[in-house]
Amino acid sequence: MELLDILEHEKREMMPETYKNLTIEEMEKRVREIKQKFGSKLYIPGHHYQKDEVVQFSDVTGDSLQLAQAAALNKEAEFIVFCGVHFMAETADMLTSQNQKVILPDMRAGCSMADMADIEQTDRAWEKLQNIFGDTILPLTYVNSTAAIKAFVGKNGGATVTSSNAKKMLEWAFQKKERILFLPDQHLGRNTAFDLGIPLDRMAIWNPISNELEYTGNVEDVIVILWKGHCSVHENFTVQNIEHIRQTEPDMKIIVHPECSREVVELSDYAGSTKYIIDMIEAAEEGTKWAIGTEMNLVNRLIQNHENKRIVSLNPFMCPCLTMNRIDLPHLLWTLEGLESGEIINQITVPDNITKDAVLALDRMLTNV
Repeated sequence: MELLDILEHEKREMMPETYKNLTIEEMEKRVREIKQKFGSKLYIPGHHYQKDEVVQFSDVTGDSLQLAQAAALNKEAEFIVFCGVHFMAETADMLTSQNQKVILPDMRAGCSMADMADIEQTDRAWEKLQNIFGDTILPLTYVNSTAAIKAFVGKNGGATVTSSNAKKMLEWAFQKKERILFLPDQHLGRNTAFDLGIPLDRMAIWNPISNELEYTGNVEDVIVILWKGHCSVHENFTVQNIEHIRQTEPDMKIIVHPECSREVVELSDYAGSTKYIIDMIEAAEEGTKWAIGTEMNLVNRLIQNHENKRIVSLNPFMCPCLTMNRIDLPHLLWTLEGLESGEIINQITVPDNITKDAVLALDRMLTNV
């Protein structure tokens, strides 16, 4: 566990049991009252993967970086109650001004992928990779990573990427160095590099547990080093899921997120970011059929919003991400009632030294896409 996480863990507050005994109507009424009372001083960004009970009160919905940027642009808001996960709230804190306070209603809201790369592992990996490859590597990190990992990347000349701009950022990185270390999601890194024409046999995997490079060929041939991390939701979409759709509904289009495995992406009709998936479904003709490989809350919302199209989850047994949508209505109300009484619950603060280097990584991305 990183120092920042330990400090946050020690400050974590647990929601009183009384909130679990309130009715939905009571909670919704109180949230509306508090939102009206605070007006423009309160801003609630809600990630696409959040529960409907929370999204209904969001002032803006979107992906992680989009929400952090929206929070940064809202200079009136004193309190930003971020309905997402820890790394998203960290980014919002780093991009907003000093007088704005970012709050995460439930400190258990996290991302298993982001947790697969901590700074101690990364420092060890970097030292060993420098010994193997010399000064030939530029690090890139998916925005689904901790502030400390973003800072590491920024300090070493690299940048962050999103699933929308990963291809452009890999092209940018290859203009700087001959090799790339891609953290923490191996699947997004592999799919993006493959789309750029890089053969799979020129990609190696870095195993942070064994602190070893996993590669059977000549290491001089390696040009992409993929951190051995993944999204536990997207990795559950399988080739068998696709084969089932092809056999039972051959006229159904399959669209997946690039956090899915290479095999799944290759067999799908379309692959792209959350925004790409939403835009594709919205633009699709009435009566078309779609199997979607991404988080279940978003799939369910697309089903509800597009009744004139047949939409299913690519994996019919998929559950919503247990950590990505941890925030619920009781935690949201608890946080807001805390603000009403003058108490800030679960504030997210990133140290200045980490913020400085992490923002460098974010700025390099934003100026090159």
